[in-house]
Amino acid sequence: MASTLYIIPTPIGNIEDITLRALSTLKSVSLIACEDTRVTQKLLNKYKIDSRLIDCHKFNEKQRSSEIIRVLERGEDVALVSDAGTPLISDPGSVLLKELRALSFKVVALPGACAVTTFLSAIERETEEFAFFGFLPRTQNQQSEVFKKYRYINTVFYDSPNRLLETLENIRNFFGEDKKIAIGRELTKVYEEIKIGAVSEIIDYYKNNTLKGEIVGMIFAQGYTQTDENELTEKINLLRAQNFSAKDCVKIITGLFNEPKNRIYELVQRVYNGR
Repeated sequence: MASTLYIIPTPIGNIEDITLRALSTLKSVSLIACEDTRVTQKLLNKYKIDSRLIDCHKFNEKQRSSEIIRVLERGEDVALVSDAGTPLISDPGSVLLKELRALSFKVVALPGACAVTTFLSAIERETEEFAFFGFLPRTQNQQSEVFKKYRYINTVFYDSPNRLLETLENIRNFFGEDKKIAIGRELTKVYEEIKIGAVSEIIDYYKNNTLKGEIVGMIFAQGYTQTDENELTEKINLLRAQNFSAKDCVKIITGLFNEPKNRIYELVQRVYNGR
């Protein structure tokens, strides 16, 4: 079909952080689907754009998808934006895209503002690898599971001002007070701030300073120290002697030592096959 859904990033703070292509596309489409029409209308007013708006958020996305499909079926183009940043990056849109791709509509994503990449470009890192989690789960136990899973890779997350100190306390309880982290706040705005240091220092800082605005954080990767192969082989032999299956042995050893699963799998196969 000739019509297209355009995925268009909007500014994350500074209203001038929008591309010329994004502006021309917003002017050309018949409909703009956004999280909050009041927020997006301010952007449209700034750049004298009069395209029609409808709200499309996580509570009505399924319903709005049908309306957007009808517009596309008429051969008209539609834009999808979020309140700030790139749609579908911890924002709604997946339900809509799944339906459109099933119907073979064209989807075009434009490059632009994103809090994750803006934040990372200001942080010196040992490696390019990182895991983006979005908003962390609320409870300490759930967060601990995330920390355990991603402890060997830089972990980027979003947080809110009213939850950040609790999250930082959970990080300190899990990793220790010297764990290196970075916190970005109010990115691209007048009071933009990026703090890097030990989690205990960051906690003390935010206990004594006003905490406002959207927040992006990163837990720096923990250095990986490989467990001695003889120690692992000894544990595998013990489990085998107790009639654990090779599959269960892999699961147990990986959980105990936080070793890469492929390494444990190779060692277990070697022991169980007598090599």
